Amino acid sequence: MNRVDRRQFLLSGLALAAAPRLSFSASARIDILPDEPIGTINRNVYGHFTEHLGGCIYDGVWVGPDSKIPNIGGIRKQLVDRLKRLNPPVIRWPGGCFADTYNWRDGVGPRERRPRRTNFWTNTPYLWDAPNSPRKYEPNEFGTNEFMHFCRLVGAEPYFAANLRSATARDFYEWIEYCNAPSGTTTLADLRAQGGDANPFPVRFWGVGNESWGCGGNFTGAEYAVEYRRFTEWIPRYGVELSFIASGPNAADYEWTESFFRKIVEKGKGALRNTFGFALHYYCNTTGRGDAVDFTTDDWYKLLAKATLMEELISNHWRIMGEVDTDHRVKLVVDEWGAWHKTDPNISSGYLFAYYPTMRDALVSGLTLDIFNRNADKVAMANDAQLINNINTLFLAAGDRFTVTPIYHVFDMYASHQGGTAVRTVVSAPPVAHPGVPGLSGLAGSCSLHENRAVLTIVNPDIQNAQNTEINIRGRRITNSHATVLSANDIHAHNTFAQPNAVEPKQDSQAGSGSPLNYSFAPASVTRLALELA
Repeated sequence: MNRVDRRQFLLSGLALAAAPRLSFSASARIDILPDEPIGTINRNVYGHFTEHLGGCIYDGVWVGPDSKIPNIGGIRKQLVDRLKRLNPPVIRWPGGCFADTYNWRDGVGPRERRPRRTNFWTNTPYLWDAPNSPRKYEPNEFGTNEFMHFCRLVGAEPYFAANLRSATARDFYEWIEYCNAPSGTTTLADLRAQGGDANPFPVRFWGVGNESWGCGGNFTGAEYAVEYRRFTEWIPRYGVELSFIASGPNAADYEWTESFFRKIVEKGKGALRNTFGFALHYYCNTTGRGDAVDFTTDDWYKLLAKATLMEELISNHWRIMGEVDTDHRVKLVVDEWGAWHKTDPNISSGYLFAYYPTMRDALVSGLTLDIFNRNADKVAMANDAQLINNINTLFLAAGDRFTVTPIYHVFDMYASHQGGTAVRTVVSAPPVAHPGVPGLSGLAGSCSLHENRAVLTIVNPDIQNAQNTEINIRGRRITNSHATVLSANDIHAHNTFAQPNAVEPKQDSQAGSGSPLNYSFAPASVTRLALELA
């Protein structure tokens, strides 16, 4: 949904006075404007994030080649099989805060000879009394070659987050050499071959530090800009179009964005040539007591309202970036986002930040992905935090137990947006009538065009009320439609190891054809309408 003021509304030709009257039963209206494209929805907006945090890597992605759990070279097979269905474009690794403590050399060479290190997250109070394990002491069994093996298995492109806080610029460019130098050309290329990969990977996306305003060095934006320039100048390309991603702001830290961009061009705008993206992090976090499953109606609405702030953050940071980068060469990369609740100790001991995502988290994810689609001209990549066993997760696994979460189903439903043309979509619906959340729209969504097909995704945050909606596509006729709906009788519904299919999408037989198309969006739901167009 794009918010427009009255003047824009009139100029678009959608003034209520000129619009067809709503049908008697309709409470909302959606106008899709094919002749007002926003931009191509980059596949990488549907990216993922894996960090050596809790059970994300060990017992999540990696079980080891000798495990009784079905695996492909040590990678959990169930994860590979389910993730491939999403057509995952890109995966970020190895952090997160862990990245700025990581020495990539620890994770190459024979696994039995790799050093063991203290994990960044060991000092978290939750882990103090937990048993010693890979969650506290990093065994480095899963390193560069193993991560690349995982990416190849699921068909994703790698995005490496490099250590700026505790490593050197030389460490950075030598990691690039290890990954990308042609076979047999350098000692590091030979070392890569000893790990089973004679041919270069090659790796295009490189994050230069992580959260450099905090755990990544506690820099100011200007201080970090100097370090960023030093790390990214005169890097051998090896025939790869390297795409460097700078550490961007924490949520609404506009000073970070302003000071970084002022400093980065201090010696001329040529410094921007090395910068593909600027990484914004925003977690809408949690509400109430912070419990993922036990929350109130008030907690539900407040969290959804917090999720919608992503649109304001994108707009404001984009404006500030454009004051220096007037051509908007540098795009936004939202490489950490999602809700974030308290750890559920019942999942597995030591699984820091693991919990059961509910329908509430599914709607947070739908609202956020729709915001990225509506800002397709600004956001070039996004990485949900995190893929498995952690925070806004798509999967949960512990030993031989495994399940997908409601968030997985949202990504599955939204995958058909990838590569489509996002078009301006005006959603008119009464706001949710709940105290404490003024302005939370009764419907929100996005639409993408794919020749004679449109994909419309809509979130109805209202717990009690369906939204009977009239859907119009200006200048086009809807000949058929197919609806997929993720909803549940209980807003607390979630999948568990014992009930892995408690929440899953269903096909809605009431979708049909017609211009306008009349459709009722269920309460507390995420819906995808695939529209066939004349």
